[in-house]
Amino acid sequence: MMIHVFPAGRLCSLRRALLLWLLPVFLLVGAASAGFAYWSYNHMVATFMDNQMELIAESMAAQEQDVALPALTGEQIHKWGSYVVQVFDANGRARSNSSPALALSLQPESGFHDVKVNDKRWRIYTTPVNEASGSRRVQVLQSGEFRRHLAAERAGTAILPVIILLPLSAFVLWCVAAIMSRAIGDIARQAAAQDEHSIAELPLDRVPQEIAPLVVSFNSLLTRLRDAFANQRRFVQDAAHELRTPITAVSLQLENLRGDFAAGPPAQRFAQLEAGVQRAQRLVDQLLKLSRQEWTGSEVVPVSVNVHQVVHDSINTLIALADQRNIDLGLEDSGQPVGEALLRCQSGDLRSVVDNLIENALRYSPDGGVVDVRIMSKEGRLAIEVVDTGPGIPPELLGRVFDRFYRVAGSDVRGSGLGLSIAQAAAQRCGMRISLRNRDDRSGLVARVEVL
Repeated sequence: MMIHVFPAGRLCSLRRALLLWLLPVFLLVGAASAGFAYWSYNHMVATFMDNQMELIAESMAAQEQDVALPALTGEQIHKWGSYVVQVFDANGRARSNSSPALALSLQPESGFHDVKVNDKRWRIYTTPVNEASGSRRVQVLQSGEFRRHLAAERAGTAILPVIILLPLSAFVLWCVAAIMSRAIGDIARQAAAQDEHSIAELPLDRVPQEIAPLVVSFNSLLTRLRDAFANQRRFVQDAAHELRTPITAVSLQLENLRGDFAAGPPAQRFAQLEAGVQRAQRLVDQLLKLSRQEWTGSEVVPVSVNVHQVVHDSINTLIALADQRNIDLGLEDSGQPVGEALLRCQSGDLRSVVDNLIENALRYSPDGGVVDVRIMSKEGRLAIEVVDTGPGIPPELLGRVFDRFYRVAGSDVRGSGLGLSIAQAAAQRCGMRISLRNRDDRSGLVARVEVL
């Protein structure tokens, strides 16, 4: 059966658990120490005072003549613990008394007694009958209240360091637990900083011995994750490379066979086959691009990239696709100075973002449509917009199109569903974000990528 030292719920905390378990121990030890100190000092005071009372009584009883006893006040008796001396004759009649206000008769038996007079306790010693003293007997009294106060005072002095130590120990315990929690928090932050691009073992220096096995096991898990990610990327790359060669060969063969089919159903079926091969070829290209981005995402050093140049290069590359479908593809002059349109990132990532957004706009715009690219700056934040005249995207699906392999249902455009996912990941590495919205003036989509 496992014993849980941590309470459930919000009290599940290392510091609270330590205080919950150790504070009662501290309080119990403090109470036991106080009780033992009071008992020991009470016994010591009682023994010492009893010896003093017996000596005084025997000394007074040995006197041949009566001694004049000075009168004692109540403060002397109860606050300072002065002894009250009473002398009696053989018949038990009082002969002298140092406290006339205390009329206490002679105790019938000799020795020590504890009596209560007027709600006050007294310690009494009565001498035995002694022929040498002429049958005179002496009785000595002391306030029981004074004895208790004296024992409590001495015990309090002895227990004072323990009383001071209790809150000090709790404070030190709280601080040490806070430092331990901070150390665990540092380990957690180091673990949270890991990603699929940079998985490294957590350092074991200055890690408490009790937590070291947890860190070691976590490092083992990180190593397995790193190997799994590496195997996954390697598999995707190898599979894409292996598929690329036969698909390219099939595409070339189809290119050679295109002229052998006459118009009619055979030509239509051939066109469907060719479209399927082109889609497979595009999917392989996208997978290769995705694997390269994930592999080199954290290894390339960011540089200053001219946004105008990247956009121009992308348009020049895709202008042929636009001409095939008679789409007007162009860059709108926004008045943004070329020298100010600089972005510090990986040039390949920015080019991937622009290529995917423009290519998507061209693929979804109808023949004879328009695709405009804009470079602008709003409140000092650089942004790029790609505006098309396609069907747009239902508002409830604008967020889902960034998921891998997700395609809007009902679209006739063939695709892999990876383009926007690749573009969003590349934009994030550039410190940018892609947002989509439908046009207000007509049908179409506005894809905007801006610096965060």
